[in-house]
Amino acid sequence: MMPPLPVISGREARKAFERLGWQFDQTTGSHMILRRAGHPTLSVPDHKELAVGTLRALIRTAGLTVDQFLQAHSG
Repeated sequence: MMPPLPVISGREARKAFERLGWQFDQTTGSHMILRRAGHPTLSVPDHKELAVGTLRALIRTAGLTVDQFLQAHSG
């Protein structure tokens, strides 16, 4: 069973992905674009609360496990 995902903002998610090696590239509308060589580009909504499904999809697209993301988020 997967650990539950916290309700976090888009900016908190951005910080966690940056700790994992992604770099902020630009803002397009209300989305923050993060890039990392050899990995898919991530488009993180700049919302106060990310939907759990959206966050899970970003984690999956990044090729991470929920545990890896949670460690980066809490670290």
